[in-house]
Amino acid sequence: MSVVHRFLEASPRDVFDVLSDGWLFPSWVVGASRIRDVEREWPRAGAKIHHSFGVWPLVIDDSTTLLEWDAPRRAVFLARGWPAGEARVGIDVADRAGGCFVTMTEEAVSGPGALVPDAVLDVPLTWRNHEALRRLAWLAEGRLRDTVHPT
Repeated sequence: MSVVHRFLEASPRDVFDVLSDGWLFPSWVVGASRIRDVEREWPRAGAKIHHSFGVWPLVIDDSTTLLEWDAPRRAVFLARGWPAGEARVGIDVADRAGGCFVTMTEEAVSGPGALVPDAVLDVPLTWRNHEALRRLAWLAEGRLRDTVHPT
């Protein structure tokens, strides 16, 4: 299981504002290339984001389902990426002085990816998820700057 952490100079609410906008998904999820649809129920548990991943013309259409939504503390997703399989991704946010501390965990739960030993799979997942948290930080911190210093 890949586990990465990052301190963000934004509130937990700012982070969950980004997560609650399904159309922003490819802005912070590394590998997601486009959104085809966000179900009206998003961000309610059971709702889906219909996305594609890869680089055109080699894109694969799939979806991500929201399993848990406890804003502004925790969100859990089931990310489908067949033919690689499915992964359970958790985002936990803790309020801290001057911002918040975000932990992202990812574990392959089905398909070929689940057969790869953690020691091998965690290397690319950890790299990718560090970048995902960097992008999430830019979005959440940018929202805060827009609120504090509107143009």
